Amino acid sequence: MNTLRRVVLIDDDQVSNFVCESIIKGERFADEVISFEWAQDALDYLQHTCTEDPSNFPDLIFLDINMPGMDGWAFIQEYRKLSENVTHSCSLFMLSSAVDRKDIICAKSHIEVKDFFSKPLSPEILAIIKEEFIAEQQ
Repeated sequence: MNTLRRVVLIDDDQVSNFVCESIIKGERFADEVISFEWAQDALDYLQHTCTEDPSNFPDLIFLDINMPGMDGWAFIQEYRKLSENVTHSCSLFMLSSAVDRKDIICAKSHIEVKDFFSKPLSPEILAIIKEEFIAEQQ
């Protein structure tokens, strides 16, 4: 049995999304993985899900920081505007190749962000999430 129903990936790098999807599916971490290369497209999807079908809101989001158009920080500002009744059960994690300490501190200062992980996503990161974040919700 998979740990989660739905995971959303938001990263402008197609290869990174492919690798993340493969690891998530290979580890049986989620039933469904939805990838977005544009943060605005992901936000549109989440807004639609909030209003039309809240039960299908993702359980977890992996968000990159540095993306063209809307970056991870701007995404978080817009994410905050979504219904807290829906978003409260979704865990948001930063997954980035950025290793600037300021980015890590900033990510952890956002209440919506559960944690910051450096790319690439790995089975070990998924195990940490299962143990430290998902187990506490159940």
